[in-house]
Amino acid sequence: MDYVPEKNVIQMTSRVFTDDLELAFEKKYDKKFYLGTSREIPEAKKYLKIYFAEKIKVKVNGDLQPIKYLGKEIEDDVLVCYYTIPVPSGIQTLDIKNTTLFDMYAEQQNMIHTNINDTKKSLLLTVEEPEGLLEY
Repeated sequence: MDYVPEKNVIQMTSRVFTDDLELAFEKKYDKKFYLGTSREIPEAKKYLKIYFAEKIKVKVNGDLQPIKYLGKEIEDDVLVCYYTIPVPSGIQTLDIKNTTLFDMYAEQQNMIHTNINDTKKSLLLTVEEPEGLLEY
């Protein structure tokens, strides 16, 4: 997550192993998606938006902000998704909840790296602790 003050947004990138996400989608939506292949289903973008909107929540200065899904690409066996989060003013706190793949893997860990106000901080989120607060 990188804060771009000139645009009043946080640019966010997520990286998920494609096969893990495929399994999660198949379990949740009862269909195959073939992400990043020539067989990818036409409505994959819609489901990616829905899934990540459910799984990732970001509060800036205590206020929940909408996450705008921009698109995706495949790098080897990893699905890389791009998002923006509006930031109405400067950032003092970021409260991040990320439960991606937690319903699939009890040992799942989600790393969050931030670069806000030229300060780099990280969080490790787990099934037991899916949310963390960073102060800047």
